[in-house]
Amino acid sequence: MSVRAAARIVADADGTLPVLESAGPLALRRTRATGPYARVTVVGAMSAPLGGDHLSLEATVRDGARLLVDAAAATVSLPGADGAPARYDVRLTVGEGAELRWLPEQLIAAHRSDLRTRTLVDLAPGARLVLREEQVLGRTGEPPGTLATRLTVRRGGLPLLDQELAFGPGAPGGWDGGAVLGGHRAVGQLLVVRPEFEDRPVEAGLLGGTAVLTPLAGPGALVTAVAADARRLRGVLDEASAALSGPWAIPPRPSRPPRTRPRTPAPTVPGSGT
Repeated sequence: MSVRAAARIVADADGTLPVLESAGPLALRRTRATGPYARVTVVGAMSAPLGGDHLSLEATVRDGARLLVDAAAATVSLPGADGAPARYDVRLTVGEGAELRWLPEQLIAAHRSDLRTRTLVDLAPGARLVLREEQVLGRTGEPPGTLATRLTVRRGGLPLLDQELAFGPGAPGGWDGGAVLGGHRAVGQLLVVRPEFEDRPVEAGLLGGTAVLTPLAGPGALVTAVAADARRLRGVLDEASAALSGPWAIPPRPSRPPRTRPRTPAPTVPGSGT
């Protein structure tokens, strides 16, 4: 039997969580935070999502509030009995002067699973966001399932980012080829939105050999990375996050190869024999 479940979080500026509603496999727990954030950890209460399930999670960060949402473990998409796809919808709203750090664990697309995810983010003009998404295509030693994701971000009601990705059986041909994943099994992205980026935008460039930093047409930066496995992917994204969203971070400017100048012949000194 398929599961329909909708969980909700609301955070206030005084650090309270007036709404913390768990549902089905989405068990929400307030956990200890090490910084100025209220922290909520999503704990899987049962195996999900299975084919045919429809899960949704909504978080509202009211004006001036700070919220960190993470997860206790990776999410594994599993096949259902009838082959129907599963859905997982996330809706995030961040108010004026508020900040959300959305840092779930990896989403693993197990063999024969079929999952469609949709994340919709609405930001006030003065909101801050750190959002990480990581997908692992198949468990160790198995082919991947089908995974389709869409991330839509609006700031002040205007589009900031809207992108779709599709992997696995049924996805457009070449999804695992050199132009997309290059044979890698883990793919992820880090989105950082900070008002400071309006005056000091980041500069596009490569981060290591398998990640790229892209400035958005707005106060945002997107890091997209692929890696051989989840551990290496997390390392790349964590390094980028530290550079882009530290308390006094300066937007990084990727290193460039040093410019080489033509060598100038040494001057001839009379009587030196040169």
